[in-house]
Amino acid sequence: MNHTETIEEFYQRVPQANASGHRLNNAGAGHFNVYSRNHCRVQAPYSRRDFYKVSLIIGEGILHYADKWIAIDRPALLFSNPVIPYSWEASSEKQEGWFCLFTEAFINANERKDGLQDSPLFKIGGNPVFFIDEIQQEEVSAIFRKMAAEMDSEYTHKYDLLRNYLHLIIHEAMKMQPAGSFEKHANAPSRITSLFMELLERQFPIDSPEEALRLKTANDYAQSLSVHANHLNRSVKEVTGKTTTALISERITKEARALLQHTDWNIAEVAYSLGFEYPAYFNQFFKKHTGVTPGDARSMAV
Repeated sequence: MNHTETIEEFYQRVPQANASGHRLNNAGAGHFNVYSRNHCRVQAPYSRRDFYKVSLIIGEGILHYADKWIAIDRPALLFSNPVIPYSWEASSEKQEGWFCLFTEAFINANERKDGLQDSPLFKIGGNPVFFIDEIQQEEVSAIFRKMAAEMDSEYTHKYDLLRNYLHLIIHEAMKMQPAGSFEKHANAPSRITSLFMELLERQFPIDSPEEALRLKTANDYAQSLSVHANHLNRSVKEVTGKTTTALISERITKEARALLQHTDWNIAEVAYSLGFEYPAYFNQFFKKHTGVTPGDARSMAV
């Protein structure tokens, strides 16, 4: 399935990030945590996350988005949100700095989000990377150190204080000049097509008739990859010779055959699991792409 990494899955992948075992609702309203990057993974997979993250990156690496990348070759602040998928590839052994991650409920707790709509954290299409000098690095590091100390305190209102520290980092970034050195991938169509094909394949197999396909159209995939649908289709057509819609249809048809042949789900259940609201629509789709009805395909497999 199209996958968005949850906080639980992130902690399973990076267990040292939650060595203290903070609960998912530890902040009362939402979740907040802060931890050192000293044991940062060499690679982080390309995906969306269901949480926000602010990173002070001290170490070199490459930050990949769907059709562009930026080399992190000096200390930087990175703001990640649940909308934009990305991956990280470290290129130096030394990886230091800090992370803090939190849910939308945490940042919204005091209804202060309106004042941050133009911040690097919430602004869609904005530049999420800010290179910082030594003075800025020490100022931001000091805030993160205060966050880490506060996480271990018994102060009754510590999460309000942590929220204020977070706002302080955001406002410090808003005063900075964002990085302007994003590069297009040398072969952007190939990269976008590869990401699309990987995302398409991750949706299968379907394991339950109650588990409906989430991404059904070219627009769905474009939105998930954070690229324009026309750009996705041009890239896919250039690389494969087929449209995005054709490849989606082929994969759904392949899965439909497998479900009809290897499960005892009725045709309505197969239709629903593949994203069809009504069995009649599935019948029309399947016959158009195979020349036979789903019932006939099942009979022939027996």
